[in-house]
Amino acid sequence: MTVKLKGRIDSSNAARVEEEINEQIGTYTGELLLDASELEYISSAGLRVVLRLKKTNADTKIINCSPEVYEIFDMTGFTEMMDISKAYRKISIEGCEVIGEGANGIVYRTDPDTIVKVYKQPDSLDDIHNERELARKAFVMGIPTAIPYDVVQVGDLYGSVFELLNAKSFAKLIKAGEDVDELARQSVEILKIMHKTVLKDGELPSKKQEALRWAQFDVDYLPEEIGTKLVKMFEDIPEMNNMLHGDFHIKNIMRQGDENLLIDMDTLSVGHPIFEFAAIFAAYKGFSCVDKENGANFLGITTEQCLQFLNSTFSYYFEGESQETVDEIIRKSEIICYARILRWYIKKKPADEELTKQVIDFCKQYLIENVPKTDKLYF
Repeated sequence: MTVKLKGRIDSSNAARVEEEINEQIGTYTGELLLDASELEYISSAGLRVVLRLKKTNADTKIINCSPEVYEIFDMTGFTEMMDISKAYRKISIEGCEVIGEGANGIVYRTDPDTIVKVYKQPDSLDDIHNERELARKAFVMGIPTAIPYDVVQVGDLYGSVFELLNAKSFAKLIKAGEDVDELARQSVEILKIMHKTVLKDGELPSKKQEALRWAQFDVDYLPEEIGTKLVKMFEDIPEMNNMLHGDFHIKNIMRQGDENLLIDMDTLSVGHPIFEFAAIFAAYKGFSCVDKENGANFLGITTEQCLQFLNSTFSYYFEGESQETVDEIIRKSEIICYARILRWYIKKKPADEELTKQVIDFCKQYLIENVPKTDKLYF
């Protein structure tokens, strides 16, 4: 239940306000949201009203506080006793340039100095605050990334605001004619920094545990011996605490001046780098297994440039290794990638039913043909 708090609540009207609220609540004892978006001031008398409501309805929260009202709650210790949140500044993205996109959000430039990542789901506030913490953690660990400094409301959605002065994504740079091979080399520099960063147990989610659920889901859609071996190979991938980005592609790598930065840090995890390469393969080629232009349309470059960037990424990362070794790592990445895509299409069931069926059939056939040829999924 949501109750509006309006105007000023002080000794002159606190008793009447409390009576009106109690009449509205009645016998309700569930979650109570006190919407303070129209509350201008609250005195100690008003605070006592809130305190009595909290005692009656233990799950009472205050939302949409102005900075001035929030400061009153904070100074009086109420923010330590209950869940109180500020109102979010509202902005418009109409006419703003799209400069990046990830699995969960779209990044817009709102002015020369500022970008905002707008999350695609309306119930994203927990995800936004989680990404802010992950970005801070990555920054402290030496990963070149932008730190969000504000949360805003964009229509019915929410977003994180970053300061990125005149930054452009690698996708935009490629489209502007910059060398694909050189940008791939620069991206590998960041990727190696990230993969060499080792965290403590439990600091970030385990990518292996997430990926294992993909394989376990796929079992029901594959021949028994294929599904059983697939799960076993996922289980055998070593648990590692190396940092992974999880959505590493040219829309999430930005150039600001002479520095390259990562954005879209909500997919950070730890694990074996093979999971990173499976995600990289998915972005440039895997999701294009049936619709050959899918990756190019998403990334904003040509299919040929997608494949060039993908191949150059593997070549630079594994520089010095034989082509046979690199090809084997790519095949391991493909198996993990198509196990993930199989589950994704079965669960998501996109609107194009014929395309969905073709992708599912492709992934199943790929796994049936390649799982028997593979002994392990890591290097």
